[in-house]
Amino acid sequence: MNRTHGRVVALGVVAAVAVVLTGCQSLDAPQSGASDDPGTFTVGFVTPLTGALAAFGEPDRWVVDELQSWFDEHPLEVGGDEVAVDIRLEDSGSTADGASQAAQKLLAAGADVLLAHATPETTVPVSLQCIDAGVPCITADTPLEPWALSVHGASSPAELADKEPLAWVHHFFWGLGDIATVYQDIWTQVDTNKKVAGLFPNDPDGQAWSGALPGIFEGSGNGYTLDVPTLYDPGTTDFTSIINTFKANGDEILTGVVPPPDFAAFWQQAQQQGWTPKVVSMAKAIEFPAAIAAFDDPIGFTTEVWWTPTAPFSSSLTGQSAGDLASAYEDATGKQWTVALGFSHALFEVLVAAIDSAGSTNGADIDTAVGALAIDSIVGPLDFTAGPYPNTAASPLVGGQWVEGDRFPYDLVVVANSTAPEIPLGGQVQPLQ
Repeated sequence: MNRTHGRVVALGVVAAVAVVLTGCQSLDAPQSGASDDPGTFTVGFVTPLTGALAAFGEPDRWVVDELQSWFDEHPLEVGGDEVAVDIRLEDSGSTADGASQAAQKLLAAGADVLLAHATPETTVPVSLQCIDAGVPCITADTPLEPWALSVHGASSPAELADKEPLAWVHHFFWGLGDIATVYQDIWTQVDTNKKVAGLFPNDPDGQAWSGALPGIFEGSGNGYTLDVPTLYDPGTTDFTSIINTFKANGDEILTGVVPPPDFAAFWQQAQQQGWTPKVVSMAKAIEFPAAIAAFDDPIGFTTEVWWTPTAPFSSSLTGQSAGDLASAYEDATGKQWTVALGFSHALFEVLVAAIDSAGSTNGADIDTAVGALAIDSIVGPLDFTAGPYPNTAASPLVGGQWVEGDRFPYDLVVVANSTAPEIPLGGQVQPLQ
């Protein structure tokens, strides 16, 4: 299959990211293999350490420190030679512009490969900068559709079927069909009228999710209908009109993909205005312990679980089990594990597996190797030859609910696993009180 080189400008549901990127500097000359020390392989890692998405990046300083120590003791072995690894971490500031600038900074400093994760605001700009520069890029933690639609310049998932794989960029995560199935598995455990309130911001995630989910729900045949009165402007502080619409429609389930600060404001107002759905299944906003801490009583909130310490997966790099990784993080930092922890680690697994497969640190060789890669990782099996879209690999997904915790105030336990039964259940869904 032919591989297409050159930058693709984002269209359709991801136009918001593309607008930000149009003013970014383009790096015309390929940078792959441009490390100052020919015996050192430089890995740039872009993540939101500050801003509205900082909960996604919370584990990343620890992950980088741990893996830098690992590589110091276990350098890459390429062609019989040992190659040192230098990991450089850059903060996106939780904006697309900040992610693009962070990528440019790392590329200008000679990074041989870029890694990035955490929503389209991070992964899309970094991917596009790498396409421009001719440098391999591996990303995660963005649903497959928002990422693939953007980098391929497609307006719908159906259009992606006609796209050839791009050079330089590769992405792994779950898709919107997966999360729709997981959420319905959660909802069927609670008696409701199947009317679902949709809270979505006017950003790449909100546009993609609100566009895709109604059709997915209808096609499932489970009877759920999605009520999306409008896409609100990110940072909105007054949700009264949206709440009134949900109340008037008699919605008993709430879903969406909302930054943590926005959902905290929405939920407070919903409670003040007398609207409490029976089930809340919210992406992004309530996936992380740091975000849950903003609520007086988050017990009963449900969300998708990308990764959990109870998953039966292990690292292909360090040999740690999912439980081992979570325990090491909690013991070292005093903080609770997060769903992003496993994926930050897995980015390095994919990279090293590709280098091992290629037998080379040349950028083009790494790029080709990732595209042909199938590995068992700490987030589960990843097969870049299987898609479902060009340049992607799908990871397992289950559903979880926040319950009263032991070591920490609240625990996220698995309550729906029909999409990945190998990940054990930790309980059954309980309706909000």
